Amino acid sequence: MRRGRSWTGACALLIVGAMLFRLSVRLGWLQAGPLRWTSTDWRAAPWTLWTAAFASDVPARALADVLALAALAVLGRALAAPPRDGLALLLAWPLATLSLALVPAVQGYAGLSAVVHAAAAVLALRALLRPQSRTLGLLLAGGLLIKLALEKAWQAPVGFDGAWGTNVVFAAHLAGACTGAALLLALEALRPWPSEQGADRSHIES
Repeated sequence: MRRGRSWTGACALLIVGAMLFRLSVRLGWLQAGPLRWTSTDWRAAPWTLWTAAFASDVPARALADVLALAALAVLGRALAAPPRDGLALLLAWPLATLSLALVPAVQGYAGLSAVVHAAAAVLALRALLRPQSRTLGLLLAGGLLIKLALEKAWQAPVGFDGAWGTNVVFAAHLAGACTGAALLLALEALRPWPSEQGADRSHIES
């Protein structure tokens, strides 16, 4: 049962951070503007690579992202995600935002959506790497790929979403998924595949 704690801890850190941010803004303790990432100013304000995740100005979207991340936290615990999955998620947190600097059309970003997509990609790969959960992995990966394909962030990095009544940085979704997947694969390369298989067998037999 110890496996999965790092994952849920990483998700909890992001969820609590987002909730505390909303509370602080409501109480007038913080202003969202200085915490958002912008393509022109982030070098002078590098902390925005982290704080942008909490600085959404659309409460309904922020709540939806928190709920999605909570669901992924539960799923990761059920999959007994190893500590490197939680590390991949924490590294993807700033790096997904940083990668938006490569997309000229994106001038600013705030929200948890990049992290949510990173988490989904990490868990999809984790499930695919284990024979006993490969079907779940195919479903997760397929759903994520379909969503990204429909959004076509490579053609329209930013677009208006009528469901939310605001512009959405679709490039952040693609950046999060790619960053999360790349980080997990890199961390997996540092730990031989037979070790993961042995860990999985140990988990199943316990």
